[in-house]
Amino acid sequence: MRILYGVQGTGNGHLSRARVMAKALAKQSIKVDFFFSGREARHYFDMQCFGDYRAETGLTFATHNGGVSMTKTAWQNSLSALVKDVRNIDLSGYDLVLNDFEPVSAWAAKQQGVPSVGISHQAALRYAVPKVGDNWFNQILLNYFAPVDNALGCHWHHFGFPILPPFVEVSAEVSYASHEILVYLPFESPEAIVELLRPFDGYLFQVFHGSAPSANDLAHVCWSGFSRDGFKQVLGRCGGVIASAGFELASEALTLGKKLLVKPLRGQFEQLSNVVALELLGAADCMMTLDSHIVRRWLKAPRPLPIAYPQVGDALVAWLQQGEWQSGEALCQALWQQVELPETWRKKSP
Repeated sequence: MRILYGVQGTGNGHLSRARVMAKALAKQSIKVDFFFSGREARHYFDMQCFGDYRAETGLTFATHNGGVSMTKTAWQNSLSALVKDVRNIDLSGYDLVLNDFEPVSAWAAKQQGVPSVGISHQAALRYAVPKVGDNWFNQILLNYFAPVDNALGCHWHHFGFPILPPFVEVSAEVSYASHEILVYLPFESPEAIVELLRPFDGYLFQVFHGSAPSANDLAHVCWSGFSRDGFKQVLGRCGGVIASAGFELASEALTLGKKLLVKPLRGQFEQLSNVVALELLGAADCMMTLDSHIVRRWLKAPRPLPIAYPQVGDALVAWLQQGEWQSGEALCQALWQQVELPETWRKKSP
């Protein structure tokens, strides 16, 4: 079997899921070529597991001051460039296009008649899972941004639908330094993050961000550029996580039993829906703006018990090898049977 694996490069969540899948595919010696879009090629890092991958422009959403900027999004994206990228992919020789919400390879598969399977958190939002801010535009985006023959979504809870558990890869070394907090707020300005954390000098905040503040006079706020290994080390030992409301980091925090405080990207349907799901499950606290009062209350909260999600990547690869890609309902059921959800979560199905 030969697979083209298309991955949305905006943010790091899709990449984290692709790394889990890359290892699972390598175990079975399946030939895979990776294709990324949504980020400039020079901005990818720690990509060794993807081999000789290809990266194109694709489509992405632009942000400004903690929210989605539709003006910048329209300015930065080119439909003509997307059409050119789609035409430039030759899928002859591929048995399957595996797709994580990546539009170029998805549309190429559709035009060239190659079977396609989607795996993404966005696909879970096509069901009646907890959502907020849903409208016709979001539904068009979910259905046509990266169209596939069979879309398998993943979520923290199945909510009574054929949805996969999260794809999670965590460090084997886990501890709980309650005074140490990981902070990942990539859409907020560094200066705003410094002011948010200024009052809490009894804690050590490890901030991962693409930019540094113009001035940081706080000994209890340590600033780092994004390093995957460094990030994993801090995540493994910290007592809690303050982050945007992306799916993958929240999944890792739940698996490790780290308390979680999320601040969603304003105007981003997926992150706003993640907040609703997390609050419904009682799995995280939320702040809609950077609010030190909420941080103060959250810092005193106890940590939750970890959730042992199964090895979804290995099971999915075995399912792909069977060649019956029309329905993944049996796969989803088998995986959720391996999960011991918290008692308070078990009543959240429709």
